[in-house]
Amino acid sequence: MTTATTAVPVPRAGALELVQGVRRGLARVPLSVIELAMRVGVGMVFWKSSMLKLADWDSTVALFANEYRLPALPPEVAAVLGTTVELTGAILLFVGLGARLGAAALLGLTLTIQLLVYPENWPDHLLWGSILAYVLTRGAGRLSVDHLIARRLGLG
Repeated sequence: MTTATTAVPVPRAGALELVQGVRRGLARVPLSVIELAMRVGVGMVFWKSSMLKLADWDSTVALFANEYRLPALPPEVAAVLGTTVELTGAILLFVGLGARLGAAALLGLTLTIQLLVYPENWPDHLLWGSILAYVLTRGAGRLSVDHLIARRLGLG
């Protein structure tokens, strides 16, 4: 009686060392750089949106009246509130000053958009919300005014 054995390929030492070297190299990328990129990336989404709204206010109010149609808010009020949150939140994220507050406001806006305006755009909203939730729960990171203030106050 013969038994068949299946040989399991063993990675060559060179390939394993290469993978380990790449992993070590990636681990050296400072988290603060990634946090800054996340803040700027998601902030740009809201900055661009607020700039478009400010460029043509009549169209913005019409957009809130005819497409967004938020319940319980007149379009003029909703346009001012939404644009203010987008603009202010983006700036707070860019600078990293009050970034948790900016992230909370933009997360609320994202949830409003998801639930009341564009539920089919959930992949975008999930991406934005994930980044905003990170900033809300972990802070802006070392490359921020928040971090400088916290260090100055002996908080971190």
